[in-house]
Amino acid sequence: MTKTYLAIFALTAGGLLQGATAPERLEASADMLTEIMSAPDKGIPQDLLNKAECIVVVPGVKKGAFIVGAKYGKGFMLCRKESGVGWSAPAAIRVEGGSFGFQIGGSETDVVMLVNSKPSAKKLLESKFTLGADASVAGGPVGRTSSAETDAQLHAEILTYSRSRGAFAGLSLEGATLRPDEDWNKELYGKAMSNHDIVLGNTAPPPSAKKLESLLNKYSSRK
Repeated sequence: MTKTYLAIFALTAGGLLQGATAPERLEASADMLTEIMSAPDKGIPQDLLNKAECIVVVPGVKKGAFIVGAKYGKGFMLCRKESGVGWSAPAAIRVEGGSFGFQIGGSETDVVMLVNSKPSAKKLLESKFTLGADASVAGGPVGRTSSAETDAQLHAEILTYSRSRGAFAGLSLEGATLRPDEDWNKELYGKAMSNHDIVLGNTAPPPSAKKLESLLNKYSSRK
C-alpha cells in the first residue's frame, strides 16, 4: 500500500513539472535567488556564500501528503571552477524524498543548498546522494552574517535553506536524495552528459544559464 501511494505521488509531481523546460527552470532558479538575496537581513549570509564550493538551487519543490508524505523537485548544481574564480556550467538534478504518517496537505517550497567542501561536492556528483547519510547536513543560519551559527552548522558539510509562502529559513532536509537528471542535461547541452563531466570539466554553459551565473558571481565572489 505504501509503495502504491508513493508511486501515485511521484506520478502526480512529475506531471506538475512536466510542462517546465530546463531553460525555464534555470530562469526560475535565477529569479528565486534574486528574491532571496534582495532581503539581506533574511537571506543567506554573504560569508557563507563566499565559502561555498557548490550551490544547489531547486525552485518549487512539490510537497504533498495523503497518508504518505513526499517531496519531488528538479533544479541545478553549480560548483566553483578549479581556479576559484567563476562557476561551472549547471548540472541538472532531481530531489526526491518521503516520510510516512497520517497527514493531508500540500505546499510548494524553494530549496537552496550550500556545499562546503570539495569531497562533499564530488560525492554529490554520484548517481545517488542522500543528505545526512553521505554527508552531514544542517539548516543554515539566516541574516547578513553567519554569527548565528551553531556548532552543528559550523561542522556541517551541507547547509540547507527553504522558502515557503514568503518565509525563508534554514531547514534540514536530512533523508532527501539527489540524483542526476539526464533528460534535462541532454536538453541543455544537446547530448548525453554526466553531472561529473559538466561540473568538473570545461563544459560551456548554455545561454539560459547566463542570468544565474551572473547572480552567483555577484553574490558569492572570492577575492
